[in-house]
Amino acid sequence: MSDVKKMTSSRRHHLKSLMLQIAAGWLEQEAKEITATKEAHLAETCAAPNLSGDQASLVEIAKKLFQAIDAIDEDRYDTEVKVATTDKEIAELKLKVVELAGVKKPALKKVRMSADSMLAALLGSKHKVTMDLRSNLKQVKKEAREEGTEAVGDWRKNVEDKADRKKMFETN
Repeated sequence: MSDVKKMTSSRRHHLKSLMLQIAAGWLEQEAKEITATKEAHLAETCAAPNLSGDQASLVEIAKKLFQAIDAIDEDRYDTEVKVATTDKEIAELKLKVVELAGVKKPALKKVRMSADSMLAALLGSKHKVTMDLRSNLKQVKKEAREEGTEAVGDWRKNVEDKADRKKMFETN
């Protein structure tokens, strides 16, 4: 493992400079190829104008060129209008997709909130209502317990009263 030698910084910089020189050469060559293909394409599609002749023929050539330019401008305008309308349609369709999909609601978090703050949130800050719901719950629980003990006590009292009556009959 210790046999691996690290490259010196001068060697590393030398290799970097060589790589950059090669890449620069490739970029120059690519730029030359691009210009050559452009010239070849123009030579194929656009014939060189024949400038020999008198002034009347040159004026007619210029008129033809201007007519061709006008036709191309009209086509460009038409395509721009088509692109603008399709962009509007795409935007409207995106809105429809969002409406149909619906907005995803984030998961709700559990929040501990007092009854007063809940009422303030529901009724607004103008209404000041203070209620101690916990104390009300405690009162309800106490009342329920008291009723239960009274019912048990009444039943026992009834049993005891009946037992007293039975004793009264037995002693006589």
